[in-house]
Amino acid sequence: MRYAFFATTALALVAPALLGLAPSAAAQQNPSVDVRVDRLEKEMRAVQRKVFPAGTPVEAEITRPTAPVVAPGTPASTPVADLTARVGALESQLASITGQVEENSYKLKQLEEAFTKYKAENEARLQADPPAVRPTVPVAGGVDVPAPSKPAVSKPAAAKPAPAAAPATAGASEARKTAVAAIEKPDSGDAAADAYSYGFRLWDAKFYPEAQAQLKATVDKYGDSSVGSRAANLLGRAYLDDGKPALASVAFYENYQKRPRGERAADSLAYLGEALIQLKKPADACKVYAELEQVYGATLSSGLRGMMDKGRTKAKCSV
Repeated sequence: MRYAFFATTALALVAPALLGLAPSAAAQQNPSVDVRVDRLEKEMRAVQRKVFPAGTPVEAEITRPTAPVVAPGTPASTPVADLTARVGALESQLASITGQVEENSYKLKQLEEAFTKYKAENEARLQADPPAVRPTVPVAGGVDVPAPSKPAVSKPAAAKPAPAAAPATAGASEARKTAVAAIEKPDSGDAAADAYSYGFRLWDAKFYPEAQAQLKATVDKYGDSSVGSRAANLLGRAYLDDGKPALASVAFYENYQKRPRGERAADSLAYLGEALIQLKKPADACKVYAELEQVYGATLSSGLRGMMDKGRTKAKCSV
């Protein structure tokens, strides 16, 4: 997907010239041209393997160049001279295309390495941060102070699912417990969809810690189902709305990485940029927006594009 633009450009530039390099008597009389043509064919195959590592190249629409107008009295060039000139032009075009492919491959590799490094740093920081430093405190009016984040992301919690929901209500008032209990649990017969819908209702009611616990459990159990992408993205938003951009960034990144074709993959990249801005990492946010534009630009909704444009302005990204 990422190489489609360069693939089309490469074929559009190189294919017409290769069509004109069929063996001819003139070429057979010039061994140096034959050597250059053979070399170009090998290099072209190498470029195609790099641009299309998983399949057959797409054939570009080819239009043969028209013959130049020669003024009366001007002697016509020999076939060998014409062929040599075309081979020279082809060599220049192929070198330019190869350079562009290598440059973009390097940039994509840098972006992937930056994401991997950032994820590792966040996981290390979260493991070193004890849950007790961010207790849940009920506030009048239904506004929540961030609850303990460790049970929501800690890997050992997977073996003990029950404690994951405990921080959401352990210190809550009776009024809050009653309000949470009033959120109706759907029962449509589709367990995965019901689990996601209940998490959504908790998030929509601004019970963020409870929504985090519910959505985390949904992702763990139904992450490979059709609701996986939506649940993982909403988990990130529940963290972000709860003032936890570090946890949100991990959730958004993992959703994009594990489900790049998921229903909310593009949303997660857009919100990842917002989380990084809140973490005061504008340079990383700009890299995320560049990835979002490159991978999903043609299919972005107006809402996500507007969010991306505003994010680029806040992060002062160079376009």
